[in-house]
Amino acid sequence: MRLLASTVAALTLSAALAFAQSGPTTPPPNPQPDVTSLISRLSLERYKATIKGLTAFGDRRQGTERNRKAVDWIEAQLKSYGCPTERIKYTYTAPQPRAGAGGGGGQPAAGAGGGGQQQPAAGTVPRISGGGRPRGTRARTGVNNDPMRQPDEKLRALNSEPATDGPREEVFCTKVGSKFPNEMYIIGAHMDGHGWGEAANDDGSGTALVMELARIFSMPDVVTERTIRFALWNNEETGLNGARAYVEQRQALQGKEDPPGSGKYPEPRWLGMIQHDMMMWDHGMPRADGTVSPEQRPEADVNIEFQSTAKKADEAMKLAFFFHRANELYATDYPAQVGPHMTNTDSTPFMDIVPAISLRENERGVHVGSGWDPHWHQPTDVFATFSDKDFMLGLNAAQTTGGAVAELVGTTLKK
Repeated sequence: MRLLASTVAALTLSAALAFAQSGPTTPPPNPQPDVTSLISRLSLERYKATIKGLTAFGDRRQGTERNRKAVDWIEAQLKSYGCPTERIKYTYTAPQPRAGAGGGGGQPAAGAGGGGQQQPAAGTVPRISGGGRPRGTRARTGVNNDPMRQPDEKLRALNSEPATDGPREEVFCTKVGSKFPNEMYIIGAHMDGHGWGEAANDDGSGTALVMELARIFSMPDVVTERTIRFALWNNEETGLNGARAYVEQRQALQGKEDPPGSGKYPEPRWLGMIQHDMMMWDHGMPRADGTVSPEQRPEADVNIEFQSTAKKADEAMKLAFFFHRANELYATDYPAQVGPHMTNTDSTPFMDIVPAISLRENERGVHVGSGWDPHWHQPTDVFATFSDKDFMLGLNAAQTTGGAVAELVGTTLKK
């Protein structure tokens, strides 16, 4: 079965490579030396340090000063890597809460966000948002809105400012392609969180992953034929608003040279979008009493998701298997698996426009939505909760994405 899976992965790898106009059509049978060298520049300690830096801003809830300071910090880090930055600006107004619901300012009421916890009608098969069927033990999920559940007084005080409506900003940086600057892959994660913790996993783990990839791809000796954009979305927790603003503002600009004849493309044509959201916790299904193992399971893996109902589903599936193959070539510890139920993540606004996939610790609907991560939107989502085995799962996701994108954009190292 493993031989068959490898054969399928190799075939889909070839198909995925054909996404890029004028790009290669035959996959390399072995790891590419330059890509291997590039990915070796990722390290567990640097990944952890970047997550730790993000947690200094608490849960980074949108519409607060701590969120704005985190955006500034992210931008400063990206600039220090030599990755030129820009910002998307938009305005967010929270929808009026339903009668009886709490948590204004765009924060869901306690118990919201259950990922399909609604009871199905009698006689029907339960389904999760995005597709898929929950099985086994399920634990309660929700968003913590009670500050007193955070025992750390300093963190409680840091997170105390409520969200307010108004202007929002999010930052991205760009590695311009040397041969095809008008074609681009987007690598994203959301930097905001909530729940009165530090948002270390949701989504400090994804944000740090994208920042670390921006760091190594921006090194002076790295040349990519195609462009890469590293985007840190805001307002994910309120309905993917930052990613939606990016699509609304920039979709029509794709591939347009500005100024004409300059060879500069403010928004290169999108070839694919890769999202990262909660990268570190794969401890297995909850026990019958609702508790979860404190140890990362030995068979933990990186989940690579596409959405089977998207208009670009076929292309996204091929891209997902391309990443699966890259995991086999470049990830050091944890394997990957591909699933068809991408949901509730910032790749969703892109999925009918361009091949879009999402990397996660578990399947978002069936697993995370059934309580497989007890720290999701909780005060316990803090740096100290996670072990090196957890952080290593996130690093392996970075190795997977880094290896795949490096091949897709045609990466070489100057000698």
